[in-house]
Amino acid sequence: MSDNILEVSHLKKYFKTQRGMVHAVDDVSFSIERGKTLGIVGESGCGKSTIGRVILQLIKPTSGSVRFDGQEIAGLSGWKMRSMRKEMQMIFQDPFSSIDPRRTVNQIIGEPLKVHGIKKNRVEREERVLELMETVGLAERLINAYPHELDGGRRQRVGIACALAVEPRFIVCDEPVSALDVSIQAQILNLLKHLQRQIGLTYIFITHDLSVVNHFSDDIAVMYLGQVVEITSAQELFDRPLHPYTQALLSAIPIPEIGRKRQRIILNGEISSPIDPPDQCRFAKRCLYATDECRAHCPSLREVSPGHQVACWRV
Repeated sequence: MSDNILEVSHLKKYFKTQRGMVHAVDDVSFSIERGKTLGIVGESGCGKSTIGRVILQLIKPTSGSVRFDGQEIAGLSGWKMRSMRKEMQMIFQDPFSSIDPRRTVNQIIGEPLKVHGIKKNRVEREERVLELMETVGLAERLINAYPHELDGGRRQRVGIACALAVEPRFIVCDEPVSALDVSIQAQILNLLKHLQRQIGLTYIFITHDLSVVNHFSDDIAVMYLGQVVEITSAQELFDRPLHPYTQALLSAIPIPEIGRKRQRIILNGEISSPIDPPDQCRFAKRCLYATDECRAHCPSLREVSPGHQVACWRV
């Protein structure tokens, strides 16, 4: 059995518009070891959430391969993909819009059990719901509460319980704490880490918060306009960022210490359009080190040191 639970190869997702094809995800490749977390970071609109949805086949890829536990799932029909839903789940960004406001906590968490035929008996289903509520730290008294009666942290715990209901091995966390207060963020992150150690879950953790992703992830992939421009371990990325875009992102992290300042790298220039982009580095128009080679051809990811891949002609 391979150490990698997920292998993504040359994944592409284009959207047709009146102006042309939007290259939301363009030739992305990576793999994730079992029980590990891959963080995906980048600016809004870089395609990181689209990757999560394409991997789970919530939207179909334009081309490319997605292998889960050795099985090709890209392009599977809805019926064949349904059995895979038990293995792969998603925690969405907004806990209020991702759960049904007209249903109680009991009905919301019990729905996946009912759909997948895991607990057909109503009494058994309610017992399992109570177990899941305890697992994610929800009080039993909330079992008949509606989403509008809960705060953001509790609503997100309901979403996590839904994802855990079918006992998956892999979960895509799409900015699961960005809509929450800082104190609640820490609780949810600690809960996800605890569940990973306890159950052996594998995560993709999508976020724009570099401080959070450093704390939570084993490896980090940095995205820019639909492409992965750097991927390595979290420690290596923060100790030795190589891509100019990664360096600029890290320079924007505030230092919580009076009198200390990080030297900011200010990016100027125009952001390239993701609609039918030319064969050149997507970051070239904003890069301080761009050369004619950067404007002539788009660099591909290559390994510059063990486990450290960068897409940059300069590196």
